[in-house]
Formats: sequence, C-alpha cells, structure tokens
Amino acid sequence: MLPVTAGADALELNVYYIPTDPKMTGGQVEQMYVDLVRDVTESVRIPVAVKLGHAWTALGNVAVRLDGVGADGLVLFNRFYLPDFDLERLEVVPQLTLSSSFELLVRLHWVAILFGHVRTDLAVSGGVHSGHDVLKAMMAGARVAMMTSALLQRGIGHLVQVRREVLAWMEAHEYESIRQMQGSMSYRSVREPSAFERANYMKVLSSYVLRVPRS
Repeated sequence: MLPVTAGADALELNVYYIPTDPKMTGGQVEQMYVDLVRDVTESVRIPVAVKLGHAWTALGNVAVRLDGVGADGLVLFNRFYLPDFDLERLEVVPQLTLSSSFELLVRLHWVAILFGHVRTDLAVSGGVHSGHDVLKAMMAGARVAMMTSALLQRGIGHLVQVRREVLAWMEAHEYESIRQMQGSMSYRSVREPSAFERANYMKVLSSYVLRVPRS
C-alpha cells in the first residue's frame, strides 16, 4: 500500500485502450481492466475512479467486477477521438470534435441501468452542457456530472448559468436537494423499464412522423 505524496484526495484511472489486435478476445480485455484496477486500488490509500469507454459486450457485468476489486467510482464514458483521412496528403490525421448534449443520452442510459446494482458512485462525462443536462444525470443516478466542452465553448462563467438553471428547476418542482432526485429516473424506479430495452425500439420508430417538403 503506497501513500500519494502529491496531495491528491482521489485518482481517476483513465484507461484509454482500443484493442486493435483481432486475436484479443472480449474476455481478455475485460480481465485486463479488472486486473489493472485491482493493482491500483491495492497500491494506494485514496479513492480510485475508473473512466470507461461505452463499447462493451456486457457493461453491467464489467461494472460489477470493477466494483468488486475496489473501484470507488465509475465515470461513463470516455470519448475515443477517431482519426480522419487527409485525401491530399494521404495521411491519417487527428480530429477533435467537442461534445454536444446529444451525447448525453448513452450516458443517461447506462447510469440509469447500473444505478442500484453497484456500490460505487457513478459519474457522467460527455454531453453535459446545461443545467437541465445536470438534472438528467442526477435523476439517472449519477453523483457527479462532469463538464468540459461547454466550458471550452462558453467560458468558466457558464457555470453560473448552469447553477441558476438547476436551482430554478428544483424550486419550481419543489425539490429540496439533489439527493432527493438521485436515481428517480433509473431503470429500477421508472414505471416502464422497457424504455431502456429493445422492447422500446419499435415504439420509438413508430413515433417518427415523416414530413413531406412542400413543392
């Protein structure tokens, strides 16, 4: 067990790994994560959060296993920046695109599913741009809503507006605390859990209304 001498109160283990070897199985990737998290949590005396990507065969099982080896928090999700092709220079080039609120949906989906199944705290990372996005994250079951792209676009002062939106909504809907709403829209709390499953797929498709442009 090693002390952290730099003064950190916690660590975020950001595992930015893309398995490009076709011989590597999903089980091997999962075990690599579990072994790594176990080694880290056994080596430090402070809480450790693990930041994950969204592409897992069975994310729920991975989350439970990471919880079991000592992860104190799960951050959902890492954004793997995909390269683009430069057709003139025939090179693979980096491509940076800031997040949008649309990306929040997959985070809400999985936080809502995992809430209540793991001991570890859950955090949303990616797609949080407004006070309403923060509220949705809390209702899904998150304890933390991380915000980066919105602050890069609008500046640190944007946090004042986000806080104002959160407090205004809570007052209008008579919520006294964040804890009161936490997990209220999770899988185990909503009236129709099928909204998080494939059973809702046809319902979503049938809700689309085709608008024919006027000639």
